[in-house]
Amino acid sequence: MRLLPNLLSRFVKNGRLTVVFENGFRQTFGSGQNGPDVTIRLTDKAVEREIFFNPELKAAEAYMDGRLVIENGGKVFDLLSLFSVNRTGLGAHPVQKTLRKIWRVLRRRQQNNKLGLAAKNVQHHYDIPTKFYELWLDETMTYSCAYYRSPENSLDQAQMDKLRHIAAKLKLEPGMHVAEIGSGWGSLAIYLAKYCGVKVTAINVSTEQLAASRLQAIEAGVADQIDFRDVDYREVTGQFDRVVSIGMMEHVGVGHFDGYFTTIRGLLKEGGFALVHAIGRMSPPGTTAPFIRKYIFPGGYAPALSEVFASLERTGIWCADCENLRLHYYWTIRDWRHGYEAKRDEAVAMMGDRFCRMWDFYLASAELGFLNGSNFVFQMLISTRRDDVPVIRDYVADEERRLQGSGGSET
Repeated sequence: MRLLPNLLSRFVKNGRLTVVFENGFRQTFGSGQNGPDVTIRLTDKAVEREIFFNPELKAAEAYMDGRLVIENGGKVFDLLSLFSVNRTGLGAHPVQKTLRKIWRVLRRRQQNNKLGLAAKNVQHHYDIPTKFYELWLDETMTYSCAYYRSPENSLDQAQMDKLRHIAAKLKLEPGMHVAEIGSGWGSLAIYLAKYCGVKVTAINVSTEQLAASRLQAIEAGVADQIDFRDVDYREVTGQFDRVVSIGMMEHVGVGHFDGYFTTIRGLLKEGGFALVHAIGRMSPPGTTAPFIRKYIFPGGYAPALSEVFASLERTGIWCADCENLRLHYYWTIRDWRHGYEAKRDEAVAMMGDRFCRMWDFYLASAELGFLNGSNFVFQMLISTRRDDVPVIRDYVADEERRLQGSGGSET
């Protein structure tokens, strides 16, 4: 049996995959039940061999290059849905098992986010022109998991609810000073300054995001309360009442977790506490998928909670609270993908066809990872003492109601 049919016959059990090979031969895999029906065409013989040895990377590259064509009006989301409902079988194939063992051995090297290199890795994804992200993000330009009180809520509402939820957890008082590690396009810093009356030192190593953030702060009338700094988190100095880090831990790397938490601990004033919001996995420690690692988030890694809590233990930090947002990022990326697809022609005109094919693959695979895979988002409150965070969670709901009443729920 040829290499690729050998792999596909062993792992495609749900749904149906029809492959049209370069010589016109057609072969079908799967039961046709419990999954989508997808037909793909391979344009040359070499792509068959490439996909067999590294399907998660080479299928993406073949799609990006037009060497893997999805037939009958299908989309890459359909193909990845089929892979998603068959993911267990793929990992069980002997060649794929070996490949994953190699990735595990190399993962610390792949996540070596030392000073300087960490900035380059972040800039790879975030220094794309802001106008591209403006096509499909919400009005606040929040590029992290939203908070859906209902799956039917709009993206704008869910992102505003997320900002308010985080602000409530931080239990802020006017005049406090907050350090934000990884400030994105500034939406959280602006919210905290505008509705909570605090000062914010917001750090970021993406020059594109920082430039846009400063403009947004001026438009919101809070530029005098926010200091946006182009600096690595390990270089921040000072003492703060609160530290908040949204979507940043994924860029740290497993070998740097202890340093990350030690840095946060060192930035806190006595009695202060921090909130960390990040992507995690409910499975044991693993590696970053090769497509994501190469094209989307070089140096990135979503940790298992066992790795996070082990680092807290080593660094002597209390986890005062941990909330798991299990489906919220699925709903978020669903809305991003729909918004992106509605503006895809504009995106192609701006960024080119190959880039947008890469983005097709990224958004679809990320969405399905939060629906059928092991990914979720967690929010932790951490402190150096057991009672720095209120011991009853009721205060969060109380603060959210207060913020709603003060205008902090506007979209």
